[in-house]
Amino acid sequence: MQTLSAKDAKYNFGRLIDTARAGPVTVEKHRRPVVVVMAVEEYDRLRVIEARLASGGKE
Repeated sequence: MQTLSAKDAKYNFGRLIDTARAGPVTVEKHRRPVVVVMAVEEYDRLRVIEARLASGGKE
């Protein structure tokens, strides 16, 4: 997983988006991870998995 500082993410937002489309990106503030940015397709995939687990795997 790639990591960017909050400053780099702010000033290179287009790069952040492009990088996140290829895989999750951790954004750090004061060298501490604060958020993960990911492609919407990956987010949707995780939501489906979460819904299946919540329903006991029945779908």
